[in-house]
Amino acid sequence: MVMILPKKPSDSSIPWFSIGITAIVLLSLALRFWGLGRFNRLVFDEVYYAIFANNYLTGTSFFNPHPPLSQYIIAIGIWIGSHLPFGQDTVNELTGSLRSTWSYRWLNALTGSLIPMVVAALAYQLNRRRSYALIAALFAATDGLFLVESRYALNNIYLVILGLLGQLFFLLALNRHGAKPWLMLILSGVFFGASAAIKWNGLWFLLGIYIVWAVAWVWQLFRTYFGETTRTRPIPSLSHPLQHLTQLNVGHILLNLVILPALTYSLVWIPHLLMNPTPGFWESQVKILTFHQNVGSGTDVHPYCSRWYSWLLMWRPVAYFYQTASHTPEAVSTDSPLSAGGSNLIYDVHAMGNPFLWWLSTTAILLLLLLLTQRIIEGVGWKSIPT
Repeated sequence: MVMILPKKPSDSSIPWFSIGITAIVLLSLALRFWGLGRFNRLVFDEVYYAIFANNYLTGTSFFNPHPPLSQYIIAIGIWIGSHLPFGQDTVNELTGSLRSTWSYRWLNALTGSLIPMVVAALAYQLNRRRSYALIAALFAATDGLFLVESRYALNNIYLVILGLLGQLFFLLALNRHGAKPWLMLILSGVFFGASAAIKWNGLWFLLGIYIVWAVAWVWQLFRTYFGETTRTRPIPSLSHPLQHLTQLNVGHILLNLVILPALTYSLVWIPHLLMNPTPGFWESQVKILTFHQNVGSGTDVHPYCSRWYSWLLMWRPVAYFYQTASHTPEAVSTDSPLSAGGSNLIYDVHAMGNPFLWWLSTTAILLLLLLLTQRIIEGVGWKSIPT
């Protein structure tokens, strides 16, 4: 992704921002591609997604408990990875075909490495400060949960990047100085639909936009009918994209952020339905809903299961892989020289977030909610530009 930033007058000819972004992307790539073939197993939910992706390549019929887009992407990665002259040293048949671990993981690693760039672009659109963009990108590059999700053939990393791209293009559509806002809004709808086509959880990105847009209109109508307060603060000289939310009417939202995402989601199913004509589209949605209603939760269902609130406090972060060499040596990487003669080795992959990021960001969100509440009580808000 290319971020186009306005030139700023500076006494220094050193492009610090470009250097910083490049360094962060290189760090992100190094963290995600280092030892990517480890372990020579299907780790965590690779037992589903890597196998499903291989099924698409082999034409094998199967039931998919999630929308199929992430498995298409992983399948493309497998096909490309299988034709590359490197990454073929660690192979297994656990997907149903002889595949290298690198082939079904490399595209996830690359996608995860690009997330910091998208986060930087989002941060810049919100505050126009390059330093904030760099800090946000660095946090995204070094977050433990993102890192683990990027190193295995899982689907969440695609959900995140597509949802963030939807938000980014939405902000670009609100930018009065941007090019072709109608095109940005269309792209936003496509990316939101694609995020939902990874997993239904991707709809939360779109729901957040609905809520922010609705709040902006309610506030605008309130100020229109009840008048400005004398305590209203002057508009800052720097235009904020969220000031222009009321430029979008119901028609804009209905067409670009309701119909278009639904159309994108539906079109994604075509390859799957051509291979698996039964159940049909609507029956597949019902089956997905029924499956997740009955799947249950807790350690009785899955030994690695943990409640979401335990992640923030690091009580029980999600264990993606945990084996000891002395107990089940066949379960760990056979290509590691340590596993051959070791008796007390522990192989452990936990998806732990960066505490500095998670705890401080949670505090920041709470403080912002308090400030927003204070502004509402005082009758102070963003002044929307008349359309």
